[in-house]
Amino acid sequence: MSSVTVFAGVRPFGADPVDLLVTDGVITGQVPAGQGTGARIIDGGGRVALPTMVDAHIHPDKTAWGQPWVSRRAAAGIAELAQADAELFRALPTPVGERAHGLLAHAAAHGTRAVRAHADVAPDFGLAALAGVAQAREKLAGVLDVHTVAFPQHGVRRAPGTAELLAEAARSGLADFVGGIDPIGFDDDLAGQLDLLFGLADRHGVGIDLHLHDRERAGLDVVAEVIDRTRALSLGGKVTISHAFALLDLTAAELDRLGAGLAAAGIGLTTVAPAGRTLPVRRLRELGVRVGLGSDGVRDSWSPFGNADMLHRAHLLARSLRARLDDELELGFHTAAGFGAGLLGLPASDLKPGSPADFFLVRGECLAQIVVDVPARDLVVRAGRVIARQGELV
Repeated sequence: MSSVTVFAGVRPFGADPVDLLVTDGVITGQVPAGQGTGARIIDGGGRVALPTMVDAHIHPDKTAWGQPWVSRRAAAGIAELAQADAELFRALPTPVGERAHGLLAHAAAHGTRAVRAHADVAPDFGLAALAGVAQAREKLAGVLDVHTVAFPQHGVRRAPGTAELLAEAARSGLADFVGGIDPIGFDDDLAGQLDLLFGLADRHGVGIDLHLHDRERAGLDVVAEVIDRTRALSLGGKVTISHAFALLDLTAAELDRLGAGLAAAGIGLTTVAPAGRTLPVRRLRELGVRVGLGSDGVRDSWSPFGNADMLHRAHLLARSLRARLDDELELGFHTAAGFGAGLLGLPASDLKPGSPADFFLVRGECLAQIVVDVPARDLVVRAGRVIARQGELV
């Protein structure tokens, strides 16, 4: 027996009000407001309906969200920050699974449908952080999709034993992706780290998500090598480069050449909208490169900031890109929603018949204004079911 729900008087993307018909978790129609009939009617009250969003890069294992305030000390570089991660991991009384669940539940209640969750894998942690995130995933099944990444924050060559942990994470199915970090600038082992990652991807069918902070020649050499290996192993659609700061130093012509190479290889990119250093999302999309947006760390040892609210992150992206026109502001949202869904291989939720009934309702005039004002999420719907009201899971 089909289950039919009518979300009455909603405004898709700020358009005129309609009644949105949902059958068995799928949008099956839009009819003029007041004409929808179904077994259950939920009044949208003229609110704007927008697709739920995707956090394509988050570190829920590191978070101190919901914990007593953590005072951070000065740190010089990735190695010292990674050591601070290990110290915080040991100091926090709440297990990873509970902390990750609290943060990810908050994200879902604010309109996030899926996340790519990086969890540290290193001798200091073993697979405990990754297992904790997997526990949170189980508890949130049906509310939030969680794709896990085994991430070697401390390096692979620099932290002996990490390669074996990555292999176990991939072999056991605990990780959907294996991660890497600055194979030249931090780990000083380009061939060794990429041999490991691409070998695990080829043997176990996992994806790759590589943190790449290196700029200039070092970063570009890594990108070129990743393109070559991805094409050689036919891993298009399964490889992502996160941050990719080296792309920021290119001329327009150089960006076009490299972007075309990334698109042809099927390699995606993610940005976390750092101020003044954001990837040129529009041009990359024009070149055919999939680009996602993420929260990165949320109130962890690296930073006191972050809230896992992807609408707020879309606002930050628009600011970082110096958006002024409506379509520039809207680009921030689309990167957090449809573009992110494409990067994670999820079906598009465009509020049209046939798309998943994954959306949220907010008060506002239009999409551009909503990106600027970041209004409260009054209602969040997943697969046609109301999962949150006023920022709290129900």
